Amino acid sequence: MIELKNVFFKYKDEEVLKNINLKIGQGDSIALIGANGSGKSTLLKLLNGIIFPSSGDYYFNNVLISKDKLEQSDFSKKFHKKMGFVFQNSDAQLFCSNVYEEVAFGPRQMGMDEAEVEKRVNDCLNLLNVKDLENKEPYNISGGEKKRVAIASVLALNPEVLVLDEPMSGIDPKGKKFLNDLFKKLNGVGKTIICSTHDFEYVKGLFRRVLVFSEDHRIIRDDAYSRVIQDNDFLIKCNIK
Repeated sequence: MIELKNVFFKYKDEEVLKNINLKIGQGDSIALIGANGSGKSTLLKLLNGIIFPSSGDYYFNNVLISKDKLEQSDFSKKFHKKMGFVFQNSDAQLFCSNVYEEVAFGPRQMGMDEAEVEKRVNDCLNLLNVKDLENKEPYNISGGEKKRVAIASVLALNPEVLVLDEPMSGIDPKGKKFLNDLFKKLNGVGKTIICSTHDFEYVKGLFRRVLVFSEDHRIIRDDAYSRVIQDNDFLIKCNIK
């Protein structure tokens, strides 16, 4: 589904991703771990077409993803319908007048009729247990509620791939358990989950695979999640624990 070949990304004069070679199949569940500033969030943005490689190639379903390609409206709509991104900071993602409008925004942008929009919004609000917030302003709800609304707004498009940047940050333990259970269910029905995280305690049972980023912005290990998370010496050496 996803393939990166010799990908580098440079921000101004600093290389933030170095020689990334990666394949991700449909239904994978992958954690990205590493020290702060190691390149995890940058990779997630690249996968979502927010930024593009300085060199190297990114393929999604065997199609080369580029700035020119995503400037084509029809292609961009199809791509963003399949690839859903939940930002670490929910305030950067929420901008509508109320929660209902927030979740409805994506389906309306895709040209769905209002009956289908209403069905998707209600399904996603119920799935995230935020139906009672539908008439509230996003800036007037708690951080955990904002995160659920942001996830609902992405799931309203029924993406094939769900990309999450530190989804557990700022969430209480009950909320973290709820999200972990939700992500496991989504992965169980075939959704590909790609997630950066530091919160190992609350993602148990979710990931089968892990990509470890070094402080010099490379992937230094691609292995089974259970093996990596039990390798304390390796995690300490990488400044992860």
